[in-house]
Amino acid sequence: MRDYGLKEHPLVNYHTHTWRCMHAQGTEEVYVRTAIDAGFAVLGFADHTPWPYESGYVSHMRMRLDQLQGYLDTVASLREKYAGQIRIPVGLECEAFPKYMGWLKDLKARSMDYLILGNHYDLTDEGDHAVFSDAGGFYFGRSTEPAQVRRYGQRTITGMETGLFDYVAHPDLFCHTYRVFDADCAAVSRDICQAAEALNIPLEYNLLGIQYHARMQEAGLLGYPCQKFWEIAAQYRIKAIVGFDAHRRDHLERTDLFYSGLDFLWGLGIETLPYLPGLGPN
Repeated sequence: MRDYGLKEHPLVNYHTHTWRCMHAQGTEEVYVRTAIDAGFAVLGFADHTPWPYESGYVSHMRMRLDQLQGYLDTVASLREKYAGQIRIPVGLECEAFPKYMGWLKDLKARSMDYLILGNHYDLTDEGDHAVFSDAGGFYFGRSTEPAQVRRYGQRTITGMETGLFDYVAHPDLFCHTYRVFDADCAAVSRDICQAAEALNIPLEYNLLGIQYHARMQEAGLLGYPCQKFWEIAAQYRIKAIVGFDAHRRDHLERTDLFYSGLDFLWGLGIETLPYLPGLGPN
């Protein structure tokens, strides 16, 4: 691997979760102090968005709506406390659920520095996440059939076309439990990358997925980031951004993965963003 300096490519992350999503650990300040110690220039928080569910559904993997203001207040307090040491923007990682796009647009305008499109669920995350149907609710990270892969591509591109999102998290999530990179995987990869090029929306090279690679491959699954997806991405004029997808402080300590990710992307000739426009170092 080539030797990269921080001046050449700042150490940044916009994909950091908090304890509110119920599957991350540690306080926000622990993440911030870890990032400062590791030499980060920017640490953005983008926890899983709450939704104003009309059904009253309570999610198992995202903050409640009544926790949103506390999330914003906490990040604002840390931004003030550590001003001059690190930049701390606030955002959310969201699906593009059609029912709530108006609500999300208003929320972004009022409160958010940025939004990440993390297309985990189809149409909604209410209901049975294992059932693939017209009603939605299916979790795309469990895709095993071509129709599910194609639907992931359609829903991801629809989300990109809303204009609300600053980049796409783990665009190759559909590979997670898929066994063979078949013609449908290739077609969906091309469609997503073509849309990213046309809409000028960066795609994320996800470092948390890297840490699952050995386990997924031992099980005969593709996992993500998927090399073949990124080889296709290299055929388009796309921009990539490296995301830690941090759910624990030690995820931020894996700066070796950040630089190996850059090495992989640059080896393919893919341009990487040093930071999101307007959200760079102080």
